[in-house]
Amino acid sequence: MAPGFGSLVQDVLWCFSQVKGTIDTGVTESDIISTVEFNHTGELLATGDKGGRVVIFQREQESKNQPHRRGEYNVYSTFQSHEPEFDYLKSLEIEEKINKIRWLPQQNAAYFLLSTNDKTVKLWKVSERDKRPEGYNLKDEDGRLRDPSMITVLRVPVLRPMDLMVEATPRRVFANAHTYHINSISVNSDYETYMSADDLRINLWNFEITNQSFNIVDIKPANMEELTEVITAAEFHPHHCNTFVYSSSKGTIRLCDMRTAALCDRHAKFFEEPEDPSNRSFFSEIISSISDVKFSHSGRYIMTRDYLTVKVWDLNMENRPIETYQVHDYLRSKLCSLYENDCIFDKFECVWNGSDSVIMTGSYNNFFRMFDRNTKRDVTLEASRENSKPRAILKPRKVCVGGKRRKDEISVDSLDFSKKILHTAWHPSENIIAVAATNNLYIFQDKVN
Repeated sequence: MAPGFGSLVQDVLWCFSQVKGTIDTGVTESDIISTVEFNHTGELLATGDKGGRVVIFQREQESKNQPHRRGEYNVYSTFQSHEPEFDYLKSLEIEEKINKIRWLPQQNAAYFLLSTNDKTVKLWKVSERDKRPEGYNLKDEDGRLRDPSMITVLRVPVLRPMDLMVEATPRRVFANAHTYHINSISVNSDYETYMSADDLRINLWNFEITNQSFNIVDIKPANMEELTEVITAAEFHPHHCNTFVYSSSKGTIRLCDMRTAALCDRHAKFFEEPEDPSNRSFFSEIISSISDVKFSHSGRYIMTRDYLTVKVWDLNMENRPIETYQVHDYLRSKLCSLYENDCIFDKFECVWNGSDSVIMTGSYNNFFRMFDRNTKRDVTLEASRENSKPRAILKPRKVCVGGKRRKDEISVDSLDFSKKILHTAWHPSENIIAVAATNNLYIFQDKVN
């Protein structure tokens, strides 16, 4: 096990570090966070929201004279990534909401990230400037062009220091390739290509080419009335650039190999768990739809999240998952009301910790869950402003299903279904987690004794 990752429940005490965002009075729809992502080093943390904005936080250097204040994340850059658009041919509004952000590994002083809304993927370059050129020949000091006939002497431009400025510039715009809404993007391990997936198709792009993509999966039937499933998420293998997986609304996962054929309509492996007939109900198909799929860092396992569970699959075993974790089994009796208020269609994400030993995913009432794969222990924690004193230790929460309720428990009937943790992220090498709760971003870390 990697250093710094002990048993989740026994050794790690999670404590509050920071919260970003305003207090929930009059939250506008555009402020709701829709994706959270650490970069490859964990030095940067990006969030996207429904208003099309991307906010990047940078970790401060830890100061020698304040050792108890471990590197906090402060705003580094904020920019408008996507604007609302209108498709006049289809009379459709295209929301500006950021569906996903994916970082590219850092190659030089600048940072690069991909962001996408429903239709368009953009590659952004985020760079710093602390010098500015002065003494142009063809422009005056205000930037206006000078009359060449008036220029009598040639000057050598010089660089003068200025206040640090962080600039975000769109380097590529990958548009017009998706008929349906993009639900995921994934950067390939060759760092030359990436894929974007919508309900029925997955496209492969080269970072240098914006006007052309390869369609690598197409599950659209000739007659749309025969449509039985849609693609819900897709991801490249972390080490093998030819392999990727995608999940479906039927609860299945397909592993594809791009070496076998250009169009990966025939999968190499098909992961599906046979349904237990005793659990069959009206809601079975809805709750078995997979909302997120993630390769482990090692590349040996896949994790999937459906409405009630997280499952871990071994790539070498297709007929059933090797681990199944109940996220909120107490909601099984509430599926009818969750269907009526549309919560049953919520799409929860799931993440691995840096050593693949712990899994984290969200729930309702601003609860999020962690499962330790080694000890099989789990814990429920809450993101709330009540516990937001610096270094305050998070107390495990318990939900009581029936009978007598202990004083530290909360009953199923008093859970707030409007407060939901859909998006979470885990630092690639440390016990630092970021949890999006409506318009607030909570950052928690392990308590250092």
